[in-house]
Amino acid sequence: MIRKSLLQLIFSGSFMKRWNDKLRPVELWEVDKQAHKMITAWALYQENCAGGFGSQDELELGREVIEGGIFEYLYRLVITDIKPPVFYRIKANPEHYRQLTQWVLQQLQPRVQSLGPEFWARLQEYFTIPEPTGLARDILGAAHLYASQWEFHLIRGINPWDEELAEIETAFDRGLADYGHVQGVPQMLDQKRNSLGLFLRQCGQLRFQKRWSQTPRIPETSVLGHMFIVACYAYFFSLVNGSCPRMAQNNFFAGLFHDLPELLTRDIISPVKRSVAEIGDLIREYEEHEVQQRVLSLLQRGGYGHVAGRLHYFLGLAFGSEFVPTVNAGGEARNVSREELMDTCNRDDQDPKDGELLKVCDSLAAFIEAYTAMRNGITTDQLSQAVWRIRKDYNQFDLGNGLHIGSLLADFD
Repeated sequence: MIRKSLLQLIFSGSFMKRWNDKLRPVELWEVDKQAHKMITAWALYQENCAGGFGSQDELELGREVIEGGIFEYLYRLVITDIKPPVFYRIKANPEHYRQLTQWVLQQLQPRVQSLGPEFWARLQEYFTIPEPTGLARDILGAAHLYASQWEFHLIRGINPWDEELAEIETAFDRGLADYGHVQGVPQMLDQKRNSLGLFLRQCGQLRFQKRWSQTPRIPETSVLGHMFIVACYAYFFSLVNGSCPRMAQNNFFAGLFHDLPELLTRDIISPVKRSVAEIGDLIREYEEHEVQQRVLSLLQRGGYGHVAGRLHYFLGLAFGSEFVPTVNAGGEARNVSREELMDTCNRDDQDPKDGELLKVCDSLAAFIEAYTAMRNGITTDQLSQAVWRIRKDYNQFDLGNGLHIGSLLADFD
């Protein structure tokens, strides 16, 4: 059973400031950076699918990218304010790094062990291999540097007196050059002409769009960070729910992109979408049109049709919603009931995606945003109504295999 503490741990990255010793045009948060990093990692994973889509090597690479990204985020949440230069010095000393890692794992175990012994064993192994190598590590390393450099470019111009900046910029350039052998890295760095680079630059801008924009909250959360939180929740629920490896991965990536249309339309709160049926349909139609014209067509024209195709499937554009259960066997996508999804379609070759589970995770993330703001002393009608509505909607909701959402919400007193 997934517990409250794990959900809150993932959300806690919304409190962690980045570059907090520099002058910043906007606040930069850890959860936003992790979201941008994993979007970049997904794009590089698409460019480096070992053995082609559907092969065992490709499936294993996808798992390693997702779990490696989650493992690194969890580690970062525990060590919090250790600046990168200090951390790298610790990491350079094997004994010091071993001691730090042992302490980090002790902090994580009570929260993470509910995901099962296999997940916990993989997390431990990830940080205890003496000299880790492999394509997934390279993808995550390049994605980490890219997302951090993207932030760096925001603050570089307003810190002209800072003597560290030249050294930091050189470190980014050298680090990314070391990953030049990874297919897609040179392309993603060309953010003016290459379609992949333009797409990743667009995604980074979602950190500027705040959720609940008319409602004061602590912490404020962005659309970008919210997408990553939903992705993590979806992956955890998939592991506990017995989803096949392909479904677990699809659920993570679908969560990571589920609000991508808001890059073009801004965050429109649920009460507005639900106010009149025709308004919700109109908003959805506009979102789909803009995504097709400004994102998918951009990728297709640039030779990234395979990337656009996966995004089209994750966003559920063929079905009018990302929150419906679907399969994509033989290249033919269709929606199915959740019972059929978890019974006959819970196989890698069906390319399944659990849209209903994704909707639950999206609601849980919204619940925690509102709940946390209220715990921090900010109470508004909109926040109170959101908490009440989500509790009501999911009080008796059961995803199976011990995932009773009402019981989970009851932990939040």
